Amino acid sequence: MLRIAVPNKGSLSETAAEMLAEAGYAGRRDSKTLHLIDVDNDVEFFFLRPRDIATYVASGALDVGITGRDLLRDVRQPDAREIEQLGFARSTFRFAGPPGRYSSIEELHGIRVASAYPGLVDDYLRAHGVEAQLVPLDGAVESAVRLGVADVIADVVETGTTLRQAGLEIFGPVIIESEAVLISRPGDADGTETLLRRLRGVMVARQYVLLDYDLPADLVDQAVAISPGRESATISPLRDAAWVAVRVMIPRRGMNRVMDELYALGARAILVTAIHAARL
Repeated sequence: MLRIAVPNKGSLSETAAEMLAEAGYAGRRDSKTLHLIDVDNDVEFFFLRPRDIATYVASGALDVGITGRDLLRDVRQPDAREIEQLGFARSTFRFAGPPGRYSSIEELHGIRVASAYPGLVDDYLRAHGVEAQLVPLDGAVESAVRLGVADVIADVVETGTTLRQAGLEIFGPVIIESEAVLISRPGDADGTETLLRRLRGVMVARQYVLLDYDLPADLVDQAVAISPGRESATISPLRDAAWVAVRVMIPRRGMNRVMDELYALGARAILVTAIHAARL
């Protein structure tokens, strides 16, 4: 039975649960449930703090888990490895300090850097030959400079609005681009490949749609140039020999532009259908 660690709360929890449900796995009905056996799929779920998941997987107590790349790097567990990007909970980590005070990480030698991810930040700085004094915090990192606890912070940046409101300015390179990832211990456990195929199918279903349309047969080459599909377009004859039916899978993003171009070419009865599951 495959043992899977799932975030029990926080920004990763809800989307991870939705993704697993779309992949056909059972979900918990009570947010307080910490353990769930899915007999039909031969898996066992453990709902844990996202920060602890890499530790459980690295120890071999659990086989795979969903966590953030930032958390995986921060806990420094070399036996837990990223095996798939899951495409949600994306974030960017940057340094920030008083406006005009710092411009590069080389200026951080010996100063205090506050972060909720001290392991991640320390590894990054050391990799660049910088030795700073790390100040571990568990939240509200933006206030550390104003309150005199640190000189600089390293934190998640989305629009930068929160940092500006705290009187801080972003500087230096990106520390890490993070997102939700599936992690595993060395040596894939039985059932890992099935889980991977299912999750990849969910990601495909979210990113692609099926496009069907009728088209004059002499325009097929031009239409396929606009929407070639994943491998090749499906072309089917219609009762009127001068027309064909075309089916392709196209990215959801940009589908309306593709529909407009096909209509301008001469396609008619253009239909888009959502994909609920896929195996490619």
